[in-house]
Amino acid sequence: MTGFEGKRVLVLGGSRGIGAAIVRRFAAEGAAVTFTFYGSPGAAEDVAATSGATAVRTDSADRDAVIARVRESGPLDVLVVNSGYAIFGDALDQAPDAIDHLLRVNVHAPYHAAVEAARQMPAGGRIIIIGSVNGDRMPVPGMASYALSKSALQGLARGLARDLGPRGITINVVQPGPIDTDANPEDGPMRDLMHGFMAIKRHGRPEEVAGMVAWLAGPEAGFVTGAMHTIDGAFGA
Repeated sequence: MTGFEGKRVLVLGGSRGIGAAIVRRFAAEGAAVTFTFYGSPGAAEDVAATSGATAVRTDSADRDAVIARVRESGPLDVLVVNSGYAIFGDALDQAPDAIDHLLRVNVHAPYHAAVEAARQMPAGGRIIIIGSVNGDRMPVPGMASYALSKSALQGLARGLARDLGPRGITINVVQPGPIDTDANPEDGPMRDLMHGFMAIKRHGRPEEVAGMVAWLAGPEAGFVTGAMHTIDGAFGA
């Protein structure tokens, strides 16, 4: 038996990068994993084929679709919300509709998914939200809306920890710094700037984030809730 044998896991946003690594980690440890995708069907098919997980198309910007997906997944032992959206540029130039879309994906979806999961989740369940170190620190211009959304997750975790704690359900936020993914490759144009802020001067690996998520979902983390867990090479130190 492996670490999550017999556990039911749903990962919102699992087709690429950090999400795909999380799906693969839980599947490799014996969990029955379902993950959502929206804009990357080819990547989702590959993750499903290589991990044995089940891929389902769901738009994380659609509140009702998110709630329905979580509800239809039945009692979950672990919910991971990884889906995210970013806008870069001068706040004065950004369209209000684009900002609202970002907030639907980055704030509304995690909230509604967590609450819906809690309705059926057994005692001792785990809810893990993937945030960002930018919830604590924003050292460059052009990312105000993104930072806002990631800071909001901190209040979400602290508040729901109080609501769900009596049932032994934990909720935590994992806050990655620069991670080597398609969205933020280590050889990209921001490399030197980002590494200049860091004590460990490299991008993190998606598998490192997945390892932190797996620990938070496991039995050793049963007393850890309402907390932010930063994995960033001291980007925000």
